[in-house]
Amino acid sequence: MDKKYQAKKIEKYVQLYWKNKKTFEVSENSHKKKYYCLSMLPYPSGHLHMGHVRNYVITDVIARYQRMLGKNVLHPMGWDAFGLPAENAAIESNISPDSWTYLNIQYMKKQLENLGLSYDWKREIITCNPNYYRWEQWFFIQLYKKGLVYRKKSLVNWCSNDATVLANEQVINGNCWRCNTPVVYKKIPQWFIKITKYADELLDGLDQLHEWPEDVKAMQRNWIGRSKGFEIQFEIINSNKKIVIYTTRPDLFMGITYIAISPFHKFSIYLSKLNKNVKFFINQFKRANTLLDNEKHNKNVGLNTNCYVLHPFTKEKVPIWIANYVSSEYASGAIMGVPAHNLSDWNFAKKYNLPIKIVIDSTKNEIINILNKPILKKNKLVNSGIFNNMNHDIAFDTIIQKLINKGLAKKKIYFKLKDWCISRQRYWGAPIPMIINRNGQYNPVEESYLPVVLSKKYLRNIKEKKNFSEILKKDNKFSFIQEKDTFDTFIESSWYYARYTSPNYDKGMVDPDLANYWLPVDQYVGGIEHAIMHLLYFRFFHKLMRDFGLVNSDEPVKKLLCQGMVLSDAFYYLNKKKQKTWISYKEVIINKDLKGNTVSVTDQLGRKVFIKKMTKMSKSKKNGVDPEEMIEKYGADTVRLFIVSAAPPNINIEWNQSGLIGANKFICRLWDFAFKLIHFKKNIVSFKKNVDKYKINEFRHFLYETISKVTDNMNRRYAFNSAVSSVFKLMNKMKIFSFEIQEEKAIIEECFNIIIKMLFPIIPHVCFIIWKKLGNKQDIDYTQWPVLDKKKLFKKMTTKIILQVNGKFRKCIEVPIDLKKDKLVSIAINEYIIKKYLKNFKIYRLIYIKNKLLNFLVKSNEG
Repeated sequence: MDKKYQAKKIEKYVQLYWKNKKTFEVSENSHKKKYYCLSMLPYPSGHLHMGHVRNYVITDVIARYQRMLGKNVLHPMGWDAFGLPAENAAIESNISPDSWTYLNIQYMKKQLENLGLSYDWKREIITCNPNYYRWEQWFFIQLYKKGLVYRKKSLVNWCSNDATVLANEQVINGNCWRCNTPVVYKKIPQWFIKITKYADELLDGLDQLHEWPEDVKAMQRNWIGRSKGFEIQFEIINSNKKIVIYTTRPDLFMGITYIAISPFHKFSIYLSKLNKNVKFFINQFKRANTLLDNEKHNKNVGLNTNCYVLHPFTKEKVPIWIANYVSSEYASGAIMGVPAHNLSDWNFAKKYNLPIKIVIDSTKNEIINILNKPILKKNKLVNSGIFNNMNHDIAFDTIIQKLINKGLAKKKIYFKLKDWCISRQRYWGAPIPMIINRNGQYNPVEESYLPVVLSKKYLRNIKEKKNFSEILKKDNKFSFIQEKDTFDTFIESSWYYARYTSPNYDKGMVDPDLANYWLPVDQYVGGIEHAIMHLLYFRFFHKLMRDFGLVNSDEPVKKLLCQGMVLSDAFYYLNKKKQKTWISYKEVIINKDLKGNTVSVTDQLGRKVFIKKMTKMSKSKKNGVDPEEMIEKYGADTVRLFIVSAAPPNINIEWNQSGLIGANKFICRLWDFAFKLIHFKKNIVSFKKNVDKYKINEFRHFLYETISKVTDNMNRRYAFNSAVSSVFKLMNKMKIFSFEIQEEKAIIEECFNIIIKMLFPIIPHVCFIIWKKLGNKQDIDYTQWPVLDKKKLFKKMTTKIILQVNGKFRKCIEVPIDLKKDKLVSIAINEYIIKKYLKNFKIYRLIYIKNKLLNFLVKSNEG
């Protein structure tokens, strides 16, 4: 064993050993309990960042730990390979998207291997491989045949920068989720999958996901947005048209002072053809999510149509307004305006001086303050004609029943969730397997033609922005043209986890027997930013696969962990236009005084630099730390140890170099201790000496108590940082023993072997070598996690006693358990702090609680 720890040498040797031995390749085994551990698959952008490293190290620690529990562990990796970055690189660099993608995969795979991640690489998936996407094309055709897929012209979210449609989930605050370009509405033909058919099941199924974070489930519940209410019909005066509003509060029906409709409501569109002012007003809101943006910033605007509906009970004329805070995407796109009892309606009514009618019983102060805020409580009704003095729940039922009896209302359940638009107007994606005949009719491609692959004329097509259609089949009578749209890349990432179970299966999408052996995934790790995109879509896809007999479980994942972000300082200077220009930390010069305080921060050109403290690592802010650079400098185990020990997995990490240095020092200390132990084992003959059995028993208790804590932290809580901390303490505790005393050296060896086992999932390379050098014949990869041997778990021989004087805490001391009272008193009164408080006092009584407390009741000698 080398005297000095050499990370590069160790890690290169161990990684090659694992590769040659095929240590992490796995197959189905009915004699072992299965465990499927999975990270969200990465996009092959070219370089790993610390966010990647954290995600993959977490799953690797879990996978290695579960193997040590004797489980059959599947821990695969693949690549989400389609998407815009590859296509943009093809345009900019004049290379093919597949060349760019595969070069990046090759490089990133090497980076993952350098981290010592225990993947079964024989199951690797690359989603742009036709052997992969052929099966999603096949599945699309099955969905089409079952009526779960349709094509229609639709008002879609359009990103002009990426020249493609975005799903609702991909529009963040009105902008494209990828490039942040403002998104506009555009009406074009699109393909949809009926996710709304599964809305109830997707919502109700969240209650069964007991090991998913509550915030993820809350986000999905809100996005699905099931609402039970009523549609109520209003007649438009002097028109044969009607407006249907949706409400969940019919008890407020008598408080209506206006009707509000969306700018994209069919009546708004009708009026825009007759009135230029209406048309101009509507055109302002063709940017996606403008309605939500304006509501968020209190910029609600409206237009009086000068049209009216008739209130069915009062027969009063109620004005119709077009209002931008009403969404055409939800319910009927029309609401009843009740400004006295709804905040959005109140804001709108205040702005346009619309009447505010109170119909809920209120105090005088509330009535006086109605111009300052609405009344949102529920109470009995007032100003409501025949419904006066009814409690709100009785009024709710009475009013809606009268409307139903008149044929003006019906029960309705609405969802915010809309069908999944899966068409993308880009080249680098899986082709949608539909063909068009000369009459414009769409038909699925015959399954024998699958996979439908991409045209090789991509560069010319991309640059000239031509369609990617090709003639698939031609004869004297018919010609069939391929659909030009490609799948949304979320399709590929919605079923990859199932394909890992049978990646080379060529008779179907998955081998049902293998899929049902491994699924559902036992542990899934990924960012919370995917809560309402990927995490919702793949739950939906799993239910589709279940209904087609491919899997037999209802949900894809049992337990979900959303890891925290990795944060670091970001640096920028202000350019001539006073805009922030972000620069790398490598370009920054920090000048400090003798006390270490920062005096000034500049870049290499002398420009003043500003610091944005601890922000998410990102390419845009250039504050990412290159893991390859850190591995080169300190070794993969050091990076892994820092990532794991800096914080619990779900909490953000603040990156700092000192933490990395501290992790490296601990590994060096571990290595030094191993070297010393092995040196004594080989060369020093221990001599016998009277051994303190009490000390050994106490240490053994501490050892097994540590095993219990670390096991709980690794298994139940995933508090890997606490597990590391416990091992650190155990290392320090061993200092009470000497290598030169035979019995104590035996305890050291036993304890150190356990320490190496407990650290192995976290720092596997160094533990692999130390384990071998300690003389263990079996590779540590196949050893069992330390278990509590109750025969060795001696009863704790000491206890902590609280010492008090007149009921006030003064000190806590550790003494042998069941120490006799007189001996305890003798020890206590000789403690310095107790002596101090007993001076000039006499003890008139002792309160003693065995093994817990000793209280001296004293009074002045003069008394």
